[in-house]
Amino acid sequence: MTVFRLWAPRARSVDIVIDSEAPFPMQPSSDDEWWTADVAGIRYRYRLDGGVPRPDPRSPSQPEGIDGPSQVVDHGAFGWTDQRWTGVPLASAVIYELHVGTFTPEATFDAVIDQLDHLIDLGVNAVELMPVAEFSGRRGWGYDGVLLYAPHHAYGGPDGLKRLIDACHGRGLAVIMDVVYNHLGPAGNYLAEYGPYFTDRYSTPWGQAVNFDGPGSDDVRRFFVDNALMWLRDYHCDGLRLDAVHAILDSSAVHVLEQLADEVSSLAGHLGRTVWLIAESNSNDPRLVRRRKSAGTVSTRSGATTSTTPYMSCSRARRPAITRTSEVAWPTSRPRCARSSCTTVGTLASGAAGTAVRSGRWPERGLSPIARHTTRSATAPSASASPPSRHRRGSGSPRPWCSPGRACRCCSRRGVGGVDAVPVLHRSRRSGAGSCRVGGSPQRVRRLRVETRRRPRPAGP
Repeated sequence: MTVFRLWAPRARSVDIVIDSEAPFPMQPSSDDEWWTADVAGIRYRYRLDGGVPRPDPRSPSQPEGIDGPSQVVDHGAFGWTDQRWTGVPLASAVIYELHVGTFTPEATFDAVIDQLDHLIDLGVNAVELMPVAEFSGRRGWGYDGVLLYAPHHAYGGPDGLKRLIDACHGRGLAVIMDVVYNHLGPAGNYLAEYGPYFTDRYSTPWGQAVNFDGPGSDDVRRFFVDNALMWLRDYHCDGLRLDAVHAILDSSAVHVLEQLADEVSSLAGHLGRTVWLIAESNSNDPRLVRRRKSAGTVSTRSGATTSTTPYMSCSRARRPAITRTSEVAWPTSRPRCARSSCTTVGTLASGAAGTAVRSGRWPERGLSPIARHTTRSATAPSASASPPSRHRRGSGSPRPWCSPGRACRCCSRRGVGGVDAVPVLHRSRRSGAGSCRVGGSPQRVRRLRVETRRRPRPAGP
């Protein structure tokens, strides 16, 4: 017997169709959002409100393609031989981007195995597989996948992918899975029939935007985060390349990419091996490249150009709470000072935060933990606002940092809001290094460069 569970909050009734047998009714949960059934069977579909049977949104295998039945997969049954594999350090990675459908004439996972020695001769030690999630037809780029949990049937399905990854690890090659979480393809996309997976509040150039912050978004976020964890846990992938994160739109207090990075970090510690998160973005947003703890490099693409930017890997030794490159996630929102005169911005370099002040546009979300805190009024800056105040202690150097709810040890001023959200950072006049005073206990912090911008004074006589 197998327990089947389905999230379908929009359905009034759900039946599971096992093979060619008669539909079996599923039982709703107390909130009528989750449906369960305990039945025997391998291939199955779901029928909502008596309609056309559809594949499982979390289908692990689609042997007959996007419109065929889903198939149960026992991930524990595969005989892995990579128990001693611990991964490859990102800083030493030489990554080969590989499209399974065009790499060999056979266009299968098994055919790629025969060419791995060629990649090793090239000096490659990591393979990035372009998207392999189930998509329409037998051949395609893979960026229009619709069943994200199922490796493409024409390439060899789940077992074929596992054989490829196991063979890569046996030859010392890491495997990165290219995943697309900003949209789904048009053909075979039935998610909207099940629940509020998409939203009209945003749009993407490729299709409907995913609902990461609207009503019902908690289970939508869970769907995509669980998918990321599946590739790393069940398929032993060494990392994920997140496609076009600038099109993953989320105004929640915790961005879905931050949630993903946190859970990947925890999984990396459980697996005991190095795990990478690499993201593509064309937004040039510094919030995506600021790091929390450790750093490495990542390649990003803009048209035909390839460049490298700071990156944090999730390793056993240093597991960050969030991972970014051009990059992975927005930090959580930070409280801001409500004094209309304070516009001081801390950044690691020139940064877009200072640009936001100069142009009169404020970022929608807070800066990263390193940049700490942007202080502003509750509304956007106006041309008539007074210039920023500078906290001083006697004739000492300017103190451009302030913190809500905690008194400044130099000038005894207190941030507005009464929230102990960030520490008070002070910048040394000579070295640029700072000390962090939290509860009266100084701690050494990394060298910072601070930019203080004044609002333009209104023109007048």
